[in-house]
Amino acid sequence: METQRHPGSPAAGPVAVAPPDVVTEPAPVDVAVTQPAAVDVMVTQPAAVDVVVIGAGQAGLAAAATLRRRGLTAADELVVLDADNGPGGAWQHRWPSLRLGTAHRIFPLPGRPLPVADPELPAAEVVAAYFGDYERELGLPVLRPVRVDAVARGEDDRLVVRAGGRAWAARAVVSATGTWRSPFVPHVPGIETFAGRQMHTVDYRSADELAGLRVLVVGGGASAVQLLAEVAPVATTTWVTRRPPVWLPEGTLGEDAGRAAVAGVERRVREGLPPQSVVSTTGLVMTPAVRAARDAGQLQRLPMPARFTPDGVTWADGSHAAVDVVLWCTGFRPSVQHLAPLGLRTRAGGIRLDGTRAVDEPRLHLVGYGPSASTIGANRAGQAAAREVLRDLARTPVPAARPA
Repeated sequence: METQRHPGSPAAGPVAVAPPDVVTEPAPVDVAVTQPAAVDVMVTQPAAVDVVVIGAGQAGLAAAATLRRRGLTAADELVVLDADNGPGGAWQHRWPSLRLGTAHRIFPLPGRPLPVADPELPAAEVVAAYFGDYERELGLPVLRPVRVDAVARGEDDRLVVRAGGRAWAARAVVSATGTWRSPFVPHVPGIETFAGRQMHTVDYRSADELAGLRVLVVGGGASAVQLLAEVAPVATTTWVTRRPPVWLPEGTLGEDAGRAAVAGVERRVREGLPPQSVVSTTGLVMTPAVRAARDAGQLQRLPMPARFTPDGVTWADGSHAAVDVVLWCTGFRPSVQHLAPLGLRTRAGGIRLDGTRAVDEPRLHLVGYGPSASTIGANRAGQAAAREVLRDLARTPVPAARPA
């Protein structure tokens, strides 16, 4: 997924205590969403099912597990569609150098504690195995790899979920597609002239590939800080952000501040505004690794450059820095392109939610979106959405089958 295109990341302690429920990626800038191209395939008659959960990351598994435990066990009651080849959600795609002991925001799935594992193991491997065990133990009906192309309104008061040549007609849909597949890169004048390499957080594997190079790290969130601390010892780094970073004075975010920040994001999605990160109002967590990088003088931040040149970047004052590689740690967009046929986007660019429910399509719930775009938030939202869906199913009788 390496650029030249307009294209995240977890960080302390073994895996037990994590910071409060906040989103730590930088807020993306509004940009038009490109709809997926139509694919000319033969689509089968939709299979009737009560609930389709789209995505088997933290939020999707939390929703599916709640639905399963509350009685949706038959094949025509629940199906989970996941685009990946195996379990693990976005965690399976994290860079190999991210170790369990240095990853943060790993929270247990509902009803199953996190495994006790060597903190030196890659977080991607441990979390993927944990998610896979969870799916098997609960007998969750996960189909993969199934990439959903579209969700549209169908007959008999159902939503039709289409994926290639397959389709399901659901009484309710829980969309838990997260953000990992929608990396974001802001436009900076002259970027099209830059002759060096560009990569996003999703492309990063280890600092070794950047050793000896001049690396521009762009972004003010947790991913930028963590990767900067990892790359700086082996490369010449320059760190740029839109705003000066705010460091949490005691290294953790208090509950009151966390709740206030999340409430602000909830308010935005209720109003149909694009969801934003809360890092600008809460600050960055000062982990031991980040503190060591700061003490070593590796976290010297500069403002965003005025423009790119073929060999680097130039600031408004005329100063210039030569750059071999740009590492965009600039966050993600919600992966909601499959919902385009429902016409839910407001003029402001967001999707209006009441809790997890889409205001303009009450049969649809979005989890891992906006205020629930964190692992603990995803758990809560997944469970809440499942409870709402179950109440709706109980209130709405299944239409009688039409005569052949």
